[in-house]
Amino acid sequence: MARSIQLIFFFFLYTGFIFTLSNPNFVNAKTLPSDIQVLEAIKNSIDPVSISSDSFLSSWNFNLDPCETTGTSFLGILCTIPLDTNSTSRIMEIDLEGDELEGFLNPAIGKLTELVSLNLGRNKFRGPVPAAITNLRKLTRLQLYENFFSGSLFNGIGVLRKLEVLDVSNNRLSGSIPSSITSLRSLTQLDLSNNEFTGKIPQLNGLWQLTSFDVSNNQIYGSLPQFPLKIRTLLLSHNLLSGHISPVNKLRRLSILDLSDNRFSGAINNGLFMLPDISQVNVSVNRFTALEVVEFTDKGTELHSLDVHGNRLRGHLPLNLITYPNLTEINLGHNLFSGQIPSEYWPRLGTSWRNFNLEYNYLEGTVPRELNRTLEGVRGSFAHNCLTCPNGLQLCHGGQRPASECVGRRKGGGGL
Repeated sequence: MARSIQLIFFFFLYTGFIFTLSNPNFVNAKTLPSDIQVLEAIKNSIDPVSISSDSFLSSWNFNLDPCETTGTSFLGILCTIPLDTNSTSRIMEIDLEGDELEGFLNPAIGKLTELVSLNLGRNKFRGPVPAAITNLRKLTRLQLYENFFSGSLFNGIGVLRKLEVLDVSNNRLSGSIPSSITSLRSLTQLDLSNNEFTGKIPQLNGLWQLTSFDVSNNQIYGSLPQFPLKIRTLLLSHNLLSGHISPVNKLRRLSILDLSDNRFSGAINNGLFMLPDISQVNVSVNRFTALEVVEFTDKGTELHSLDVHGNRLRGHLPLNLITYPNLTEINLGHNLFSGQIPSEYWPRLGTSWRNFNLEYNYLEGTVPRELNRTLEGVRGSFAHNCLTCPNGLQLCHGGQRPASECVGRRKGGGGL
């Protein structure tokens, strides 16, 4: 009887030894076995039909060790380097961008605790973003853009203190922006655009390293919060934001500003034009009533694009625009401007001003005939004003307002 038990014991010992030898993931594995299991779980959560032969994921062959292989196996994977021969490698980066994979992001991802970068952009992942990602405390880059992720962005995201880039743009995420996002003090780029976020923007001035913030194309409402002073790109277009834009005047490093298609009101004031690095300003389709352009005497101004169309701007056109030497694109259309076009504008057309739009205002006077010779290559429109245009001038194509609208405007009537 005892001999039979010994034979059974040695049989199982032998078969276990043979199984171990046949599985490279567990024989002198360079990669931590639990990390390999996570990679298998991730791949098994993807619809096999969506895994094309040229995708990185198709190269994940689990008969090989992910961190030991070379050549064309386990593409999109980077590993840590073991400190000694007794240590195992860990998965530190996954990049499956643009593979057009369909499926879910397996919550097992939260077990890759050495992960530094996760890029799943431009795929077709759906379902929620797993809250298990909050276990990835070494993560510096989380890029999930251009997928179909839905649900809310987990509030626990604030524990990812090393995160520098967070891009979840172009998904179907909803709910409010988590307040804990203000704890991500290493963040330099934050892109939440093209989702279904609602509520207000949290106070972000504590994110002192943030240089780019994009929350455009959502359903964000309320007034502007305080922003970090290092920010260079601020994109808030196509929301329901309201109030004044004075918080922007403090952002001395701001280069690109897009506040278009919101409900901002009051004045587009001098402070905005005095920002030394500002190059592109789009505050179109809002409810502004005044445009205050300061005279700029510093030749170092960077402003080259100004779009204020679709507001309720009144009065004469701002003469000080001619003091901005790098300005090439100007859109003042669809407002309530009146009076004559400043004669100082004409020399700019065809030289520095290459895109100039004044359509749908109440401007009057005669457009110089010589513009027919100097406006080659200039885009824009003077249509639907009260102007007298020379024959054949392309910028006047589309006609002017009826005389009744123009006369009524001069007497205080009319309008858009």
